[in-house]
Amino acid sequence: MIPYEEGLKEIKKRVPKKNLVKHMIATAAAMKAWAEYFGEDPQRWEIAGLLHDIDLGETEDINIHSIRGAEIVRDELGIDDEEIYWAIYTHNEAHGVEPKSLMGQVLRAVDPLTGLIVASTLVLPSKKIKDLKTESVLKRFKEKRFAAGANRELIKTCEKFGVDLETFIDITLKAMQEVADQIGL
Repeated sequence: MIPYEEGLKEIKKRVPKKNLVKHMIATAAAMKAWAEYFGEDPQRWEIAGLLHDIDLGETEDINIHSIRGAEIVRDELGIDDEEIYWAIYTHNEAHGVEPKSLMGQVLRAVDPLTGLIVASTLVLPSKKIKDLKTESVLKRFKEKRFAAGANRELIKTCEKFGVDLETFIDITLKAMQEVADQIGL
């Protein structure tokens, strides 16, 4: 396992798009919160969230994305953790491989939710995530044209791991609010 700060350096080195780095930081915060909720290892889940899109500096091909990311994490960063490997590999549903663990299920659902939360923040007059409420995100969730890239079906898979949509949004939002300065919101 690598420390968070080392993972952060790696994504900043490999991923030139600052908004994508912010997305990865937001996903890491959410994954850490969900690990705590489920009584899992927060450091492992946080690293999985932080590194999940590490390959997007080198490829944008949906058919390679996440396969390459999992390889980078295992082969180049030396993280020999099968659960993290498969969580990263399966977060991209394009491969048709279902997540093999709770970590993988949560990562697949959290990934698009962080995007919906960011979009919901950016339409606020203040553009500050601290001003965003769970109810507002729920309302935006129902607007199919709003942040259309945030796959609602994947977000709703939270129900498969026993969490209702409102709770899923609430805990993820609170986690992102804790890293507001790091994600520029």
